Amino acid sequence: MYDVVVLVEQEVSVPDAERLVDLYASAPEPVKFHLIVPCEDASARIEASLAGLASTELTGIAAERYSLQSDEDARKASEQAQHVIDAQATAALDRSLDRLRSLGRDADGWITHRHPVDELVDHLKLVNGQEVVVLTRPHVIAELLHIDWSAQARRHLGVPVLHLLEQHQDSPLDPST
Repeated sequence: MYDVVVLVEQEVSVPDAERLVDLYASAPEPVKFHLIVPCEDASARIEASLAGLASTELTGIAAERYSLQSDEDARKASEQAQHVIDAQATAALDRSLDRLRSLGRDADGWITHRHPVDELVDHLKLVNGQEVVVLTRPHVIAELLHIDWSAQARRHLGVPVLHLLEQHQDSPLDPST
């Protein structure tokens, strides 16, 4: 079995699933895809929102317009938000796996709250992966500075790392058509 760990930024579209399968169509042995879907941390999002509200306190409008939550209310709101985010990420993962499986490939996956590259490094060792594919939207500045996920993965791994840019369902694989 040839194990390929795939770090995706969001749900794998039909064209991206087809492209992944096509890349490994002539592999000498069966390929298994292991998908990693990073999941946003709701508490970090809420903290950032509250920090934004706190900055308005400097102008004196926060106390008048917003009622600040107790710690218990904030914790409950964070847990509820995380539950929604986890459910959305799990649904995206399930649809992505279904797309790969419908194309005749073996695939498994999971969501993670850890830094995506840390999860990638650990899981690559766990499944004895031979190759990594990072599938993201274009991130021009991060790529220019070599701080994007694929550049980080190349620094930490001793296996080939391929960076693919996501395709949209309505866009052709060849931009010239």
